[in-house]
Amino acid sequence: MANQEKRQQGLMKIIKTVHDFTVNDDLEKYRRSQANLGRLLGTKQSEASYTEFMIDDIPSEWIRLNRPHQEQTIILYCHGGGFFTGSLEYSRTLTTKFASAASADILSFNYRLAPEHPSPAALEDALKVWGYLMHLGYGAKNVILAGDSAGGNLALALALRLKEDGRILPKALVLFSPWTDLSLGGASHEKKAALDPILTADYLERARYAYVPDGADDHSLYMDPFISPLYGDYKDFPPVYIQVGTNEILFNDSTDLHKKLLRQNVPAKLTVYKGMWHVFQMSNMKTATEAVHEAAHFLFSL
Repeated sequence: MANQEKRQQGLMKIIKTVHDFTVNDDLEKYRRSQANLGRLLGTKQSEASYTEFMIDDIPSEWIRLNRPHQEQTIILYCHGGGFFTGSLEYSRTLTTKFASAASADILSFNYRLAPEHPSPAALEDALKVWGYLMHLGYGAKNVILAGDSAGGNLALALALRLKEDGRILPKALVLFSPWTDLSLGGASHEKKAALDPILTADYLERARYAYVPDGADDHSLYMDPFISPLYGDYKDFPPVYIQVGTNEILFNDSTDLHKKLLRQNVPAKLTVYKGMWHVFQMSNMKTATEAVHEAAHFLFSL
């Protein structure tokens, strides 16, 4: 057990070093280094093809497997990055892995980022991409909404907006370490601060003030369900699957959401991975692969 813990600590140090390599006070350099890392670590082209195109002014990408796969259901993926960094290129390691496990095509897109484009720009772009899929002829029940971190937030916000507008909801949602509460009220922000190799309090403060600049003066803005989906109404929602690691300062963002979904009679499942960090599924390791396959198994069970 002691040796296992030492290996785990050593792995988290490596993860922190790789992650810190991308961090930069210069926001444009930060974004470029993330995209470059995503391209560097991305799955080989032989497994999937990547077709880049535009949905109006939104850079988008189809990820299609280079082998027979089911075509009835597709996945609409929202990348993470705190709403002010991240890209479809950066998330490609995870989206390709997820496409392979789920045997489904994935549509990923680059929504506008803060602080240049604060809320509700990201949600507006997500709605536009959803509309594009509907115009292609996909029914809402043929679409899985998925996302990691802030992208998990955006997937939830999109579904909540569809519900508010009286539209048909997606078949299900899959969320990897979703950031659901921008009020930063979860107890794990303090309890897990020394463990999390990826996220820090300073990063989350910077991210939320970029996304909701008026929140610095009016904290109640963070209770808006389209900003913090934890405060949403999930009655009559489709099934939701959530994954989170025990070493995340956003641990309670997942567990509190799961409890709320169950209270509102939503078919919801939460898988907790001991010793894992924020969006560990992007890593090249056995546990990450198993987690992505577990997410796919959830979809197969619907």
